[in-house]
Amino acid sequence: MKKVRCAIYTRKSSEEGLEQDFNSLHAQREACEAYIRSQASEGWSLIDTSFDDGGLSGGTMQRPALQRLLDDIRAGTIDIVVVYKVDRLTRSLLDFAKLVETMDKAEVSFVSVTQSFNTTTSMGRLTLNMLLSFAQFEREVTAERIRDKIAASKARGMWMGGIPPLGYEPDGRSLRIVDDHAAIIRDLFERYRGLGNVRLVFEQLANEQAKVPRRTLSTGKMIGGGSFTRGQIYKILSNPIYIGEIHHAGRTYKGQHDAIIERELWTAVQCKLGENRQGEQRAATIRSPSLLAGKVIDQNGEPLVASHACKGKVRYRYYVSRSLQHDAESAKVGWRIPARALEGTVIERLTSELQQPLGLIEQMGVDLTANSFSTLTNKTEDLISRIRRKKISSIRPLIERVQVSSERLTITLDATELCSELGIAASQAPDNPELVVQVSLKRTGMALQLVHSDGRSNNRQVDTTLLQIIQQGRTWWDEIVSSRKSVAQFARDNDVTASYITRIVRLAFLSPRVIEAITAGTQPVSITADRLRRLELPTSWSDQHEMFGL
Repeated sequence: MKKVRCAIYTRKSSEEGLEQDFNSLHAQREACEAYIRSQASEGWSLIDTSFDDGGLSGGTMQRPALQRLLDDIRAGTIDIVVVYKVDRLTRSLLDFAKLVETMDKAEVSFVSVTQSFNTTTSMGRLTLNMLLSFAQFEREVTAERIRDKIAASKARGMWMGGIPPLGYEPDGRSLRIVDDHAAIIRDLFERYRGLGNVRLVFEQLANEQAKVPRRTLSTGKMIGGGSFTRGQIYKILSNPIYIGEIHHAGRTYKGQHDAIIERELWTAVQCKLGENRQGEQRAATIRSPSLLAGKVIDQNGEPLVASHACKGKVRYRYYVSRSLQHDAESAKVGWRIPARALEGTVIERLTSELQQPLGLIEQMGVDLTANSFSTLTNKTEDLISRIRRKKISSIRPLIERVQVSSERLTITLDATELCSELGIAASQAPDNPELVVQVSLKRTGMALQLVHSDGRSNNRQVDTTLLQIIQQGRTWWDEIVSSRKSVAQFARDNDVTASYITRIVRLAFLSPRVIEAITAGTQPVSITADRLRRLELPTSWSDQHEMFGL
Protein backbone atom coordinates (compact mmCIF):
# COMPACT_ATOMS: atom_id res chain seq x y z
CA MET A 1 0.00 0.00 0.00
CA LYS A 2 1.29 3.42 -0.95
CA LYS A 3 2.13 5.64 2.00
CA VAL A 4 0.25 8.98 1.97
CA ARG A 5 2.17 11.69 3.83
CA CYS A 6 -0.16 14.05 5.71
CA ALA A 7 0.68 17.47 7.16
CA ILE A 8 -1.56 19.31 9.66
CA TYR A 9 -1.87 23.09 9.54
CA THR A 10 -3.38 25.02 12.47
CA ARG A 11 -3.95 28.74 13.04
CA LYS A 12 -5.34 31.04 15.74
CA SER A 13 -6.10 34.70 14.94
CA SER A 14 -5.36 36.21 18.35
CA GLU A 15 -2.62 35.57 20.88
CA GLU A 16 -5.16 35.37 23.68
CA GLY A 17 -5.00 31.97 25.40
CA LEU A 18 -1.85 30.77 23.63
CA GLU A 19 -0.05 30.56 26.98
CA GLN A 20 -2.52 27.92 28.21
CA ASP A 21 -1.50 24.25 28.37
CA PHE A 22 -4.34 23.33 26.01
CA ASN A 23 -5.42 26.00 23.54
CA SER A 24 -7.19 26.25 20.19
CA LEU A 25 -4.13 25.09 18.26
CA HIS A 26 -3.98 21.89 20.33
CA ALA A 27 -7.72 21.27 19.82
CA GLN A 28 -7.38 21.68 16.04
CA ARG A 29 -4.40 19.34 15.93
CA GLU A 30 -6.16 16.62 17.97
CA ALA A 31 -9.16 16.65 15.61
CA CYS A 32 -6.91 16.45 12.55
CA GLU A 33 -4.81 13.64 14.03
CA ALA A 34 -7.97 11.63 14.77
CA TYR A 35 -9.14 12.10 11.18
CA ILE A 36 -5.80 10.92 9.80
CA ARG A 37 -5.91 7.82 12.03
CA SER A 38 -9.40 7.05 10.68
CA GLN A 39 -7.89 6.92 7.19
CA ALA A 40 -5.04 4.60 8.13
CA SER A 41 -6.51 1.87 5.92
CA GLU A 42 -5.91 4.20 2.95
CA GLY A 43 -2.23 4.53 3.88
CA TRP A 44 -2.49 7.94 5.54
CA SER A 45 0.27 8.76 8.03
CA LEU A 46 1.18 11.98 9.86
CA ILE A 47 4.59 13.53 9.23
CA ASP A 48 6.65 14.73 12.20
CA THR A 49 6.83 18.41 11.21
CA SER A 50 4.31 20.77 12.85
CA PHE A 51 2.85 23.81 11.09
CA ASP A 52 1.23 26.06 13.74
CA ASP A 53 0.61 29.83 13.40
CA GLY A 54 -0.53 31.46 16.64
CA GLY A 55 -1.78 35.05 16.78
CA LEU A 56 -1.81 35.59 13.00
CA SER A 57 -4.67 36.71 10.73
CA GLY A 58 -5.99 34.53 7.92
CA GLY A 59 -6.15 37.60 5.68
CA THR A 60 -2.42 37.48 4.95
CA MET A 61 -0.11 34.86 3.47
CA GLN A 62 2.86 36.15 5.46
CA ARG A 63 2.71 33.49 8.17
CA PRO A 64 5.89 31.59 9.11
CA ALA A 65 4.32 28.14 9.44
CA LEU A 66 2.27 28.57 6.25
CA GLN A 67 5.37 29.58 4.30
CA ARG A 68 7.24 26.50 5.64
CA LEU A 69 4.28 24.36 4.61
CA LEU A 70 4.34 25.79 1.07
CA ASP A 71 8.10 25.20 0.84
CA ASP A 72 7.61 21.54 1.80
CA ILE A 73 4.76 21.21 -0.72
CA ARG A 74 7.01 22.52 -3.49
CA ALA A 75 9.77 20.16 -2.33
CA GLY A 76 7.40 17.20 -2.76
CA THR A 77 7.52 15.96 0.85
CA ILE A 78 3.74 16.22 1.45
CA ASP A 79 0.80 14.45 -0.22
CA ILE A 80 -2.19 15.82 1.73
CA VAL A 81 -2.73 18.99 3.79
CA VAL A 82 -5.25 18.52 6.62
CA VAL A 83 -6.94 21.48 8.37
CA TYR A 84 -9.71 21.77 10.96
CA LYS A 85 -11.66 24.31 8.88
CA VAL A 86 -11.03 26.04 5.57
CA ASP A 87 -10.75 29.48 7.17
CA ARG A 88 -7.79 28.23 9.22
CA LEU A 89 -5.83 28.14 5.98
CA THR A 90 -7.07 31.43 4.48
CA ARG A 91 -9.99 33.86 4.49
CA SER A 92 -9.18 35.33 1.08
CA LEU A 93 -10.36 34.02 -2.29
CA LEU A 94 -7.26 35.49 -3.93
CA ASP A 95 -4.90 33.79 -1.47
CA PHE A 96 -6.86 30.57 -1.73
CA ALA A 97 -6.46 30.63 -5.52
CA LYS A 98 -2.70 30.93 -5.07
CA LEU A 99 -2.64 28.08 -2.53
CA VAL A 100 -4.68 25.76 -4.74
CA GLU A 101 -2.43 26.57 -7.72
CA THR A 102 0.65 25.66 -5.67
CA MET A 103 -0.96 22.43 -4.45
CA ASP A 104 -2.15 21.45 -7.92
CA LYS A 105 1.35 21.85 -9.35
CA ALA A 106 2.72 19.55 -6.64
CA GLU A 107 -0.28 17.14 -6.92
CA VAL A 108 -1.15 17.73 -3.26
CA SER A 109 -4.71 17.25 -1.96
CA PHE A 110 -6.45 19.43 0.61
CA VAL A 111 -8.82 18.10 3.29
CA SER A 112 -11.03 19.94 5.81
CA VAL A 113 -11.91 17.74 8.80
CA THR A 114 -15.16 19.39 9.97
CA GLN A 115 -16.46 20.19 6.50
CA SER A 116 -15.87 16.72 5.02
CA PHE A 117 -14.53 17.46 1.57
CA ASN A 118 -11.24 17.56 -0.27
CA THR A 119 -9.97 19.17 -3.44
CA THR A 120 -9.31 15.90 -5.24
CA THR A 121 -12.97 15.85 -6.39
CA SER A 122 -14.95 18.39 -8.41
CA MET A 123 -17.71 18.42 -5.75
CA GLY A 124 -15.16 19.13 -3.04
CA ARG A 125 -13.72 22.00 -5.04
CA LEU A 126 -17.22 23.44 -5.65
CA THR A 127 -18.14 23.21 -1.96
CA LEU A 128 -14.88 24.86 -0.98
CA ASN A 129 -15.42 27.78 -3.35
CA MET A 130 -18.97 28.27 -2.04
CA LEU A 131 -17.78 28.42 1.58
CA LEU A 132 -15.03 30.88 0.72
CA SER A 133 -17.52 32.99 -1.25
CA PHE A 134 -19.71 33.37 1.85
CA ALA A 135 -16.64 34.29 3.91
CA GLN A 136 -15.68 36.80 1.21
CA PHE A 137 -19.23 38.23 1.26
CA GLU A 138 -19.01 38.78 5.01
CA ARG A 139 -15.71 40.60 4.60
CA GLU A 140 -17.14 42.79 1.82
CA VAL A 141 -20.16 43.80 3.93
CA THR A 142 -17.78 44.74 6.75
CA ALA A 143 -15.63 46.67 4.27
CA GLU A 144 -18.68 48.61 3.05
CA ARG A 145 -19.50 49.68 6.60
CA ILE A 146 -15.92 50.83 7.10
CA ARG A 147 -15.99 52.78 3.82
CA ASP A 148 -19.21 54.53 4.85
CA LYS A 149 -17.61 55.50 8.17
CA ILE A 150 -14.52 56.82 6.39
CA ALA A 151 -16.63 58.85 3.93
CA ALA A 152 -18.60 60.47 6.77
CA SER A 153 -15.41 61.28 8.70
CA LYS A 154 -13.66 62.79 5.68
CA ALA A 155 -16.70 64.96 4.98
CA ARG A 156 -16.00 66.49 8.40
CA GLY A 157 -12.39 67.14 7.37
CA MET A 158 -10.83 64.38 9.47
CA TRP A 159 -7.63 62.50 8.57
CA MET A 160 -8.48 58.80 8.44
CA GLY A 161 -5.02 57.29 8.61
CA GLY A 162 -2.62 55.73 6.15
CA ILE A 163 0.74 57.16 5.15
CA PRO A 164 0.67 60.92 5.80
CA PRO A 165 1.61 63.12 2.84
CA LEU A 166 5.14 64.52 2.79
CA GLY A 167 5.10 67.72 4.88
CA TYR A 168 2.72 66.39 7.54
CA GLU A 169 2.68 63.95 10.45
CA PRO A 170 -0.39 62.42 12.16
CA ASP A 171 -1.97 64.36 15.03
CA GLY A 172 -4.93 62.31 16.22
CA ARG A 173 -7.62 62.63 13.57
CA SER A 174 -5.82 65.56 11.99
CA LEU A 175 -2.38 66.39 10.58
CA ARG A 176 0.43 68.54 11.96
CA ILE A 177 2.90 70.39 9.71
CA VAL A 178 6.55 69.21 9.74
CA ASP A 179 8.41 72.44 9.04
CA ASP A 180 11.51 70.96 7.33
CA HIS A 181 9.42 68.83 5.00
CA ALA A 182 6.88 71.61 4.38
CA ALA A 183 9.73 73.76 3.04
CA ILE A 184 10.43 71.07 0.41
CA ILE A 185 6.77 71.06 -0.64
CA ARG A 186 6.73 74.85 -1.03
CA ASP A 187 9.97 74.64 -3.04
CA LEU A 188 8.44 72.07 -5.42
CA PHE A 189 5.42 74.29 -6.05
CA GLU A 190 7.62 77.35 -6.65
CA ARG A 191 9.90 75.40 -9.01
CA TYR A 192 6.93 74.23 -11.05
CA ARG A 193 5.47 77.74 -11.23
CA GLY A 194 8.81 78.94 -12.57
CA LEU A 195 9.58 76.06 -14.96
CA GLY A 196 6.04 75.12 -15.95
CA ASN A 197 6.86 71.46 -16.63
CA VAL A 198 7.05 68.39 -14.36
CA ARG A 199 9.83 66.88 -16.48
CA LEU A 200 12.00 69.98 -16.05
CA VAL A 201 11.40 69.98 -12.28
CA PHE A 202 12.34 66.28 -12.19
CA GLU A 203 15.54 66.84 -14.19
CA GLN A 204 16.51 69.81 -12.01
CA LEU A 205 16.05 67.76 -8.81
CA ALA A 206 17.98 64.86 -10.35
CA ASN A 207 20.90 67.14 -11.25
CA GLU A 208 20.92 68.44 -7.66
CA GLN A 209 20.71 64.82 -6.39
CA ALA A 210 17.75 65.81 -4.22
CA LYS A 211 16.29 62.96 -2.18
CA VAL A 212 12.88 62.29 -0.66
CA PRO A 213 13.24 62.77 3.13
CA ARG A 214 13.33 59.57 5.16
CA ARG A 215 10.38 59.15 7.51
CA THR A 216 9.42 56.61 10.15
CA LEU A 217 5.78 55.54 10.14
CA SER A 218 3.78 54.67 13.24
CA THR A 219 4.35 51.00 12.37
CA GLY A 220 8.11 51.50 12.58
CA LYS A 221 8.58 51.14 8.82
CA MET A 222 11.06 53.53 7.17
CA ILE A 223 10.09 55.18 3.87
CA GLY A 224 11.76 57.72 1.61
CA GLY A 225 15.45 58.18 0.99
CA GLY A 226 15.27 57.71 -2.78
CA SER A 227 15.18 60.17 -5.65
CA PHE A 228 11.99 62.00 -6.58
CA THR A 229 10.08 60.45 -9.49
CA ARG A 230 7.95 62.34 -11.98
CA GLY A 231 4.89 60.52 -10.68
CA GLN A 232 5.63 61.62 -7.10
CA ILE A 233 6.13 65.22 -8.15
CA TYR A 234 2.86 65.26 -10.08
CA LYS A 235 0.93 63.72 -7.17
CA ILE A 236 2.32 66.34 -4.77
CA LEU A 237 1.47 69.22 -7.10
CA SER A 238 -2.11 68.00 -7.57
CA ASN A 239 -2.85 67.00 -3.94
CA PRO A 240 -5.42 69.41 -2.39
CA ILE A 241 -4.35 68.40 1.10
CA TYR A 242 -1.61 71.04 0.83
CA ILE A 243 -4.21 73.85 0.79
CA GLY A 244 -5.98 72.44 3.85
CA GLU A 245 -8.55 70.26 2.08
CA ILE A 246 -9.43 66.56 2.27
CA HIS A 247 -10.15 64.68 -0.96
CA HIS A 248 -12.53 61.72 -1.11
CA ALA A 249 -14.45 60.04 -3.95
CA GLY A 250 -13.97 62.94 -6.36
CA ARG A 251 -14.99 65.63 -3.84
CA THR A 252 -12.99 67.91 -1.56
CA TYR A 253 -13.89 69.03 1.97
CA LYS A 254 -12.48 71.65 4.32
CA GLY A 255 -9.88 69.85 6.43
CA GLN A 256 -9.13 70.20 10.12
CA HIS A 257 -5.39 70.63 9.36
CA ASP A 258 -3.41 73.76 8.40
CA ALA A 259 -2.45 74.48 4.79
CA ILE A 260 1.19 74.45 3.61
CA ILE A 261 0.56 76.19 0.26
CA GLU A 262 -1.10 79.58 -0.21
CA ARG A 263 -4.26 79.61 -2.33
CA GLU A 264 -2.72 81.95 -4.92
CA LEU A 265 0.26 79.61 -5.54
CA TRP A 266 -2.01 76.56 -5.63
CA THR A 267 -4.30 78.16 -8.23
CA ALA A 268 -1.37 79.18 -10.45
CA VAL A 269 0.08 75.65 -10.37
CA GLN A 270 -3.29 74.00 -11.09
CA CYS A 271 -3.88 76.30 -14.06
CA LYS A 272 -0.49 75.34 -15.51
CA LEU A 273 -1.12 71.63 -14.90
CA GLY A 274 -4.46 72.01 -16.66
CA GLU A 275 -2.84 73.70 -19.67
CA ASN A 276 -0.27 70.90 -19.94
CA ARG A 277 -3.01 68.26 -19.76
CA GLN A 278 -4.85 70.04 -22.57
CA GLY A 279 -1.61 69.96 -24.54
CA GLU A 280 -1.47 66.20 -24.11
CA GLN A 281 -5.11 65.94 -25.17
CA ARG A 282 -4.32 67.93 -28.31
CA ALA A 283 -1.37 65.61 -28.95
CA ALA A 284 -3.76 62.68 -28.76
CA THR A 285 -5.62 64.02 -31.80
CA ILE A 286 -2.43 64.28 -33.89
CA ARG A 287 -2.03 61.50 -36.42
CA SER A 288 0.52 58.98 -35.07
CA PRO A 289 1.59 60.87 -31.90
CA SER A 290 4.78 59.79 -30.13
CA LEU A 291 3.39 57.86 -27.17
CA LEU A 292 6.72 57.66 -25.32
CA ALA A 293 8.01 61.20 -25.90
CA GLY A 294 10.17 62.31 -22.97
CA LYS A 295 10.19 58.85 -21.38
CA VAL A 296 12.87 56.92 -23.34
CA ILE A 297 16.51 56.78 -22.18
CA ASP A 298 19.50 54.60 -23.02
CA GLN A 299 21.63 52.54 -20.61
CA ASN A 300 23.71 55.65 -19.78
CA GLY A 301 20.66 57.76 -18.97
CA GLU A 302 20.82 59.86 -22.17
CA PRO A 303 17.30 60.74 -23.40
CA LEU A 304 16.03 59.58 -26.78
CA VAL A 305 14.08 62.42 -28.39
CA ALA A 306 10.95 61.89 -30.47
CA SER A 307 11.71 62.87 -34.06
CA HIS A 308 10.29 62.33 -37.55
CA ALA A 309 11.15 62.52 -41.23
CA CYS A 310 8.84 62.82 -44.22
CA LYS A 311 9.17 61.09 -47.57
CA GLY A 312 6.42 62.26 -49.85
CA LYS A 313 3.21 62.01 -47.84
CA VAL A 314 4.58 59.34 -45.52
CA ARG A 315 5.73 60.40 -42.03
CA TYR A 316 8.39 58.18 -40.43
CA ARG A 317 8.80 58.57 -36.66
CA TYR A 318 11.92 57.71 -34.61
CA TYR A 319 13.36 57.96 -31.12
CA VAL A 320 16.82 59.47 -31.54
CA SER A 321 19.66 59.98 -29.04
CA ARG A 322 19.73 63.63 -28.01
CA SER A 323 23.43 63.88 -28.97
CA LEU A 324 22.58 62.92 -32.57
CA GLN A 325 20.27 65.91 -32.83
CA HIS A 326 23.37 68.11 -32.63
CA ASP A 327 26.06 65.96 -34.28
CA ALA A 328 25.03 63.74 -37.18
CA GLU A 329 28.58 62.38 -37.44
CA SER A 330 27.98 60.47 -34.19
CA ALA A 331 25.23 58.36 -35.77
CA LYS A 332 27.20 55.12 -35.42
CA VAL A 333 27.39 55.39 -31.63
CA GLY A 334 23.91 56.73 -30.96
CA TRP A 335 20.40 55.33 -31.16
CA ARG A 336 17.84 55.87 -33.90
CA ILE A 337 14.96 53.47 -33.30
CA PRO A 338 11.72 53.36 -35.32
CA ALA A 339 8.99 54.69 -33.03
CA ARG A 340 6.39 52.24 -34.27
CA ALA A 341 8.57 49.25 -33.33
CA LEU A 342 9.46 50.58 -29.88
CA GLU A 343 5.91 51.63 -29.01
CA GLY A 344 4.53 48.34 -30.32
CA THR A 345 6.93 46.34 -28.15
CA VAL A 346 6.04 48.36 -25.04
CA ILE A 347 2.28 48.04 -25.66
CA GLU A 348 2.56 44.31 -26.37
CA ARG A 349 4.53 43.67 -23.16
CA LEU A 350 2.29 45.88 -21.02
CA THR A 351 -0.98 44.34 -22.23
CA SER A 352 0.47 40.84 -21.86
CA GLU A 353 1.35 41.52 -18.21
CA LEU A 354 -2.04 43.12 -17.49
CA GLN A 355 -3.82 39.97 -18.65
CA GLN A 356 -2.43 38.34 -15.48
CA PRO A 357 -2.31 41.41 -13.16
CA LEU A 358 -1.53 39.56 -9.91
CA GLY A 359 2.18 39.55 -10.78
CA LEU A 360 2.19 43.36 -11.07
CA ILE A 361 0.23 43.71 -7.83
CA GLU A 362 2.76 41.50 -6.06
CA GLN A 363 5.66 43.58 -7.45
CA MET A 364 4.06 46.78 -6.13
CA GLY A 365 3.69 45.27 -2.65
CA VAL A 366 0.11 46.49 -2.17
CA ASP A 367 -2.80 44.70 -0.50
CA LEU A 368 -5.72 43.62 -2.69
CA THR A 369 -8.99 44.11 -0.79
CA ALA A 370 -12.13 42.06 -1.35
CA ASN A 371 -13.84 44.96 -3.13
CA SER A 372 -10.94 45.73 -5.47
CA PHE A 373 -10.53 42.01 -6.24
CA SER A 374 -14.16 41.77 -7.37
CA THR A 375 -13.73 44.64 -9.87
CA LEU A 376 -10.16 43.83 -10.94
CA THR A 377 -11.08 41.84 -14.07
CA ASN A 378 -13.38 44.53 -15.52
CA LYS A 379 -10.96 47.37 -14.79
CA THR A 380 -8.04 45.41 -16.27
CA GLU A 381 -9.97 44.57 -19.46
CA ASP A 382 -10.98 48.22 -19.87
CA LEU A 383 -7.38 49.40 -19.40
CA ILE A 384 -6.05 46.82 -21.89
CA SER A 385 -8.65 47.95 -24.44
CA ARG A 386 -7.61 51.60 -24.10
CA ILE A 387 -3.91 50.74 -24.36
CA ARG A 388 -4.44 48.64 -27.50
CA ARG A 389 -6.30 51.58 -29.05
CA LYS A 390 -3.12 53.57 -28.30
CA LYS A 391 -5.04 56.10 -26.22
CA ILE A 392 -2.27 58.48 -25.20
CA SER A 393 -4.03 59.61 -22.01
CA SER A 394 -4.06 56.00 -20.79
CA ILE A 395 -0.53 54.98 -21.81
CA ARG A 396 1.66 57.96 -20.88
CA PRO A 397 0.68 58.27 -17.18
CA LEU A 398 1.29 54.54 -16.65
CA ILE A 399 4.88 54.58 -17.94
CA GLU A 400 7.56 56.15 -15.79
CA ARG A 401 10.37 55.43 -18.27
CA VAL A 402 11.61 53.01 -20.93
CA GLN A 403 15.33 52.17 -20.84
CA VAL A 404 16.88 50.85 -24.06
CA SER A 405 20.03 48.73 -24.20
CA SER A 406 21.53 46.48 -26.86
CA GLU A 407 19.99 43.34 -25.29
CA ARG A 408 16.77 44.38 -23.56
CA LEU A 409 14.09 46.96 -22.90
CA THR A 410 13.29 47.78 -19.28
CA ILE A 411 9.83 49.33 -18.84
CA THR A 412 9.27 51.01 -15.44
CA LEU A 413 5.63 51.64 -14.58
CA ASP A 414 4.19 54.32 -12.28
CA ALA A 415 2.77 52.21 -9.43
CA THR A 416 0.56 54.98 -8.06
CA GLU A 417 -1.09 55.52 -11.45
CA LEU A 418 -1.46 51.77 -12.03
CA CYS A 419 -3.15 51.32 -8.63
CA SER A 420 -5.53 54.14 -9.51
CA GLU A 421 -6.39 52.56 -12.88
CA LEU A 422 -7.05 49.15 -11.29
CA GLY A 423 -9.08 50.55 -8.40
CA ILE A 424 -6.55 49.47 -5.77
CA ALA A 425 -6.05 51.64 -2.68
CA ALA A 426 -2.31 52.29 -2.34
CA SER A 427 -2.33 52.67 1.45
CA GLN A 428 1.43 52.23 1.46
CA ALA A 429 4.02 53.76 -0.84
CA PRO A 430 3.96 51.23 -3.73
CA ASP A 431 7.08 50.06 -5.54
CA ASN A 432 7.26 50.86 -9.25
CA PRO A 433 7.14 47.50 -11.10
CA GLU A 434 9.56 46.75 -13.93
CA LEU A 435 8.88 44.76 -17.10
CA VAL A 436 11.82 43.39 -19.10
CA VAL A 437 11.70 42.51 -22.81
CA GLN A 438 14.60 40.49 -24.22
CA VAL A 439 15.39 42.00 -27.63
CA SER A 440 18.45 42.76 -29.71
CA LEU A 441 19.06 45.71 -31.99
CA LYS A 442 20.06 45.26 -35.63
CA ARG A 443 21.08 48.10 -37.91
CA THR A 444 19.16 48.56 -41.16
CA GLY A 445 20.53 51.61 -42.94
CA MET A 446 20.72 54.57 -40.56
CA ALA A 447 18.10 53.15 -38.17
CA LEU A 448 18.13 50.32 -35.64
CA GLN A 449 15.36 47.75 -35.43
CA LEU A 450 14.17 45.84 -32.37
CA VAL A 451 14.46 42.12 -33.02
CA HIS A 452 12.92 39.46 -30.76
CA SER A 453 14.60 36.17 -29.94
CA ASP A 454 12.84 34.45 -32.88
CA GLY A 455 14.47 36.88 -35.33
CA ARG A 456 11.34 38.90 -36.05
CA SER A 457 11.08 42.65 -35.85
CA ASN A 458 8.28 44.21 -33.85
CA ASN A 459 7.99 46.85 -36.54
CA ARG A 460 5.05 45.62 -38.67
CA GLN A 461 5.61 48.32 -41.29
CA VAL A 462 5.61 46.74 -44.77
CA ASP A 463 8.85 47.03 -46.78
CA THR A 464 7.52 48.33 -50.10
CA THR A 465 10.91 47.81 -51.78
CA LEU A 466 10.62 44.07 -51.17
CA LEU A 467 7.14 44.01 -52.69
CA GLN A 468 8.33 45.99 -55.72
CA ILE A 469 11.14 43.59 -56.65
CA ILE A 470 8.83 40.58 -56.17
CA GLN A 471 6.29 42.21 -58.49
CA GLN A 472 9.13 42.97 -60.93
CA GLY A 473 10.12 39.29 -60.92
CA ARG A 474 6.57 38.15 -61.72
CA THR A 475 6.18 40.74 -64.49
CA TRP A 476 9.47 39.80 -66.16
CA TRP A 477 8.69 36.07 -65.95
CA ASP A 478 5.30 36.60 -67.64
CA GLU A 479 6.96 38.68 -70.38
CA ILE A 480 9.70 36.09 -70.99
CA VAL A 481 7.13 33.28 -71.26
CA SER A 482 4.81 35.22 -73.58
CA SER A 483 7.61 36.58 -75.83
CA ARG A 484 9.54 33.28 -75.92
CA LYS A 485 12.77 35.27 -75.75
CA SER A 486 15.94 33.90 -74.22
CA VAL A 487 17.10 35.38 -70.92
CA ALA A 488 20.10 36.94 -72.72
CA GLN A 489 17.87 38.61 -75.34
CA PHE A 490 15.41 39.83 -72.69
CA ALA A 491 18.32 41.26 -70.65
CA ARG A 492 19.61 43.19 -73.68
CA ASP A 493 16.13 44.58 -74.36
CA ASN A 494 15.90 45.86 -70.76
CA ASP A 495 19.50 47.11 -70.62
CA VAL A 496 20.48 44.88 -67.66
CA THR A 497 22.66 41.81 -67.28
CA ALA A 498 21.34 38.27 -67.71
CA SER A 499 22.54 37.50 -64.18
CA TYR A 500 20.37 40.30 -62.77
CA ILE A 501 17.34 39.08 -64.74
CA THR A 502 17.83 35.57 -63.34
CA ARG A 503 18.06 36.80 -59.72
CA ILE A 504 14.88 38.88 -60.02
CA VAL A 505 12.83 36.30 -61.96
CA ARG A 506 13.55 33.68 -59.27
CA LEU A 507 11.41 35.77 -56.89
CA ALA A 508 8.33 34.87 -58.96
CA PHE A 509 8.61 31.39 -57.43
CA LEU A 510 8.57 32.40 -53.77
CA SER A 511 6.30 30.34 -51.51
CA PRO A 512 2.85 31.89 -50.84
CA ARG A 513 3.65 31.76 -47.12
CA VAL A 514 6.82 33.82 -47.69
CA ILE A 515 4.86 36.33 -49.80
CA GLU A 516 2.22 36.57 -47.07
CA ALA A 517 4.89 37.28 -44.40
CA ILE A 518 6.49 40.01 -46.53
CA THR A 519 3.09 41.54 -47.28
CA ALA A 520 2.30 41.65 -43.54
CA GLY A 521 5.78 42.94 -42.66
CA THR A 522 6.50 39.93 -40.40
CA GLN A 523 9.51 38.53 -42.26
CA PRO A 524 12.88 38.38 -40.41
CA VAL A 525 14.40 41.85 -40.18
CA SER A 526 17.58 40.62 -41.90
CA ILE A 527 15.64 40.08 -45.16
CA THR A 528 16.14 43.31 -47.09
CA ALA A 529 15.59 43.91 -50.82
CA ASP A 530 19.33 43.77 -51.49
CA ARG A 531 19.74 40.48 -49.62
CA LEU A 532 16.67 38.96 -51.27
CA ARG A 533 18.18 39.68 -54.70
CA ARG A 534 21.40 37.91 -53.71
CA LEU A 535 19.89 34.89 -51.93
CA GLU A 536 20.31 31.44 -53.48
CA LEU A 537 16.64 30.54 -53.23
CA PRO A 538 15.82 26.82 -53.04
CA THR A 539 13.07 25.61 -55.35
CA SER A 540 11.37 23.65 -52.56
CA TRP A 541 8.79 25.75 -50.68
CA SER A 542 9.46 23.87 -47.43
CA ASP A 543 13.17 24.74 -47.78
CA GLN A 544 12.19 28.36 -48.35
CA HIS A 545 10.08 28.28 -45.17
CA GLU A 546 13.08 27.01 -43.24
CA MET A 547 15.32 29.70 -44.75
CA PHE A 548 12.85 32.44 -43.75
CA GLY A 549 12.12 30.93 -40.33
CA LEU A 550 8.43 30.42 -41.10
